[in-house]
Amino acid sequence: MKFQPLGKRVLIEREEETKKTASGIIIPDNASKEKPSTGKIVAVGSECEGVKNGDTVAFAKYAGSEISLDDKKFLILNLEDVLGIIK
Repeated sequence: MKFQPLGKRVLIEREEETKKTASGIIIPDNASKEKPSTGKIVAVGSECEGVKNGDTVAFAKYAGSEISLDDKKFLILNLEDVLGIIK
């Protein structure tokens, strides 16, 4: 895959949501219909500062545009929609 976001944008691959809680309770599929709002940065635009490839970030719930590349779904976000880096 070759994709370079322009300006202050990042390309994010959403993380899969956990299907089990820390205590071992299995969450049914119909209970978690919302898409996760965390993901891993795959590519950054030339004007982005403070984030890099491989960072796991939290982002606004309804932010960004979804695209498909190589049969995978990704999210293009403006850098201002990234809420923070998860360490």
